Amino acid sequence: MNKALLNSLTKTEQRFLAATSRTALEALDEDEVLDLHARARRMRDKYVTTYRRNAAAAVQSAGSRGASYEENQRDREKAETFETSLARVSRRVGVLAARAAADLRHERIEAARETSAQPPTPPTPTPPAQPGSLPRGAKKTTGGVKKDASSRSMGARRQAKRDAR
Repeated sequence: MNKALLNSLTKTEQRFLAATSRTALEALDEDEVLDLHARARRMRDKYVTTYRRNAAAAVQSAGSRGASYEENQRDREKAETFETSLARVSRRVGVLAARAAADLRHERIEAARETSAQPPTPPTPTPPAQPGSLPRGAKKTTGGVKKDASSRSMGARRQAKRDAR
């Protein structure tokens, strides 16, 4: 960024750019960086919008985009400056998010190791199933209990008929 542009920024804009420097970002925690990221996005959007509106107006007055290019130099540089600051903050958000994800993964692995180190609890005994009944929790979806019993008895009669031959 050139000094002329830096000197033309307001005090608020200069403080914001100072807050997005690498050293300043390292001192912030994740929530503060996320707040700064939202602010950086708003400022970038503001200056990009200003640049585009002024560029569109300059094209009409100059007659062509090439002729109006020089008129909008300051707005373009300002938009680029805030785009760069947003990129710095976004990179820092990514670093902090990756670190938080790694910490969470590490905590979950440690918790899983602790629970696997404990002796397993013995399973609760289940009552013995009656012959011909469905296991607990199993449900037939093809029909009712009577229909299933009828199908089994028909099969048994057919088999008995074949065995009698």
